[in-house]
Amino acid sequence: MKDTSGSFQNGLTLKSLLIALVLIPINVFWLIELEVVRYTFPTIIHPFSNVIFTVFWLLLIRHFLVKISPTLGISQQELLTVYVMLCFVSCLCSYDMMEILIPILGHPFRFATPENEWRELLWKHLPRWLTVQDETALTGFYEGGTNLYVGGYFWAWLIPAVGWIAFLFALMVVMLGLTTLLRVQWTERERLTYPLIQLPLEMTNPRSRFFKNRLMWFGFGLAALISIENLLNSIYPVFPYIPVKRQYIHQYFTDRPWNAMGSIKISFYPFVIGISFLMPLDLLFSCWVFYWIYKIELMIGNLMGWQSLPRFPYIAEQSFGVYLGLLAVALWTGRLHFKGLLRHLLSPRGSPSQLDDSREPMPYRLAFACIVLGTAFLTIFSYKAGMALWVIPLFFGIYFLLGTMIARLRAEMGFLCHDFQNHVDPHHMIIDAFGTRRLGAGSLTVFTLYMHFTSANRTNLMPEQLEAFKISERRNINPRHTAVAIALATLIGAAVTFWFLLDNYYRHGAESGYYMGPTTQRGWIYTHLESWLTDPQGTDSPALAFMGGGLGIAVLLMFLRARFLWWSLHPLGYAMADSWGMYNLWSCLFVAWGLKALILHYGGLNAYRRAIPFFLGLALGDYMLSNLWGILSILTNTPLYQFFP
Repeated sequence: MKDTSGSFQNGLTLKSLLIALVLIPINVFWLIELEVVRYTFPTIIHPFSNVIFTVFWLLLIRHFLVKISPTLGISQQELLTVYVMLCFVSCLCSYDMMEILIPILGHPFRFATPENEWRELLWKHLPRWLTVQDETALTGFYEGGTNLYVGGYFWAWLIPAVGWIAFLFALMVVMLGLTTLLRVQWTERERLTYPLIQLPLEMTNPRSRFFKNRLMWFGFGLAALISIENLLNSIYPVFPYIPVKRQYIHQYFTDRPWNAMGSIKISFYPFVIGISFLMPLDLLFSCWVFYWIYKIELMIGNLMGWQSLPRFPYIAEQSFGVYLGLLAVALWTGRLHFKGLLRHLLSPRGSPSQLDDSREPMPYRLAFACIVLGTAFLTIFSYKAGMALWVIPLFFGIYFLLGTMIARLRAEMGFLCHDFQNHVDPHHMIIDAFGTRRLGAGSLTVFTLYMHFTSANRTNLMPEQLEAFKISERRNINPRHTAVAIALATLIGAAVTFWFLLDNYYRHGAESGYYMGPTTQRGWIYTHLESWLTDPQGTDSPALAFMGGGLGIAVLLMFLRARFLWWSLHPLGYAMADSWGMYNLWSCLFVAWGLKALILHYGGLNAYRRAIPFFLGLALGDYMLSNLWGILSILTNTPLYQFFP
């Protein structure tokens, strides 16, 4: 491959950087108001509705500025760079990351009582430089009525804030190295579809005629009408409600064994149906089929009396086994690429075995150095925090393995609400394998502090990076500009989020009732730690057996897919069967699968392509109207209709 780096378009320019710097604080404030104050969660879903909303208005502003002077316009490459930066900031300032981190830093010191004995049980294991123990600073944080800049409050938080921001940046650096090494195999050789980037790409493409497509506006209008009707219902109940949000139906299954299926919900969110329509047909089919296979598994367990197993059917362990199997298959598929990478890294510069990395986010040697140096920092950080040295490579090995598989899941499957809520995380897998006794109190305490980035993984940074590089490839943006934009967004976004959250808490008070998602709810993290320390457990052999079973089933399913062209079931559907996203959205995927199957069967590929703008319009209409209602809710301080969840 010849070096064509000179043909790249600049994405990170002074103009795009200034726009991002203006929008980052606004975006952070907006998310805090929605997620912390009003307890709605736009960052659970991808692509982020708040960022799509922002890009829409940037496009509209550009339309009018260009009429005044072409120099006032912003190019598609610059717009997409702003999009990427806001996505990273939204990941950091999310319900599943820094909105968890900040409240837990002082929680065990504020809520220690003689009854829970946290002072004796927990305090000695918590690293002083990563938590906040100052009683005066915590009083202002929880009671409010003050500000961050008096009474030494700022200085009480400064060292923990710097430490955690450096930690998050190191995580990002390691992931940046990994995605650089994986990008060409998954993006150019296997040509994964990346469904979740199609909406921003179409919106910003000046040649796509997206906003002149009648079908798009029909889909937009349909979603907008549903949203307006449900908004009116939330204000004036006399207006009928259109039931698109999740509804419980398990009350109709009360007899044995049907009642063993547990909670069942159906929903028909327009934006979910619209985005999911872009998912591959076999993956849509696998998702809803495996959801019901999981429910049947629960019924069989009830009939056989297997409920005596504490966590039957060990779905988290099965899912983890599936991800191990899929990673093994992905590595085997890309073995030639990875062998080439190894030769490149070991050979001297200029030798024939050197790969051309001029079109990569960074040179391969630099990517490898990022992985090594970032991992070294994380190792030292974790060891100083109290984690046992032998546990550290296991913990981060599992974490980055899961991040890699989430990136693969997003790139191949495009499910817009991925999560690992049911204990698919490093600490649960390690505890299953070794038990709490062998790990020690220090490792368990650091596991607890790390739950702000291991919990659920709905806003893992690695898939965002891979999608950012795919956007760069599709629109010929210099990928090294994109890598720098990601680094800047991580540092600036983490600092701004820390600042804005602390400022809010000191003004309003974490216990004041101002927040619908009370900070005290984060106590579940320390309840886990208390349980681990007071009730030690050994190796969970059934969990390991189910993990091995999940791995075997994943390999079997992939073998069947390779052997038989008609075999539609994909192990990704199996891995996601009991996730929060599937639990709430399986029926949307069923609708999207049915519509896509009908269109392809009766109209063929051309009809499918003509239908795509309608479904993207569904998503865009739902996103735009719902974000308008969110802004009105903030301005009027009144709860209004929210489209999700």
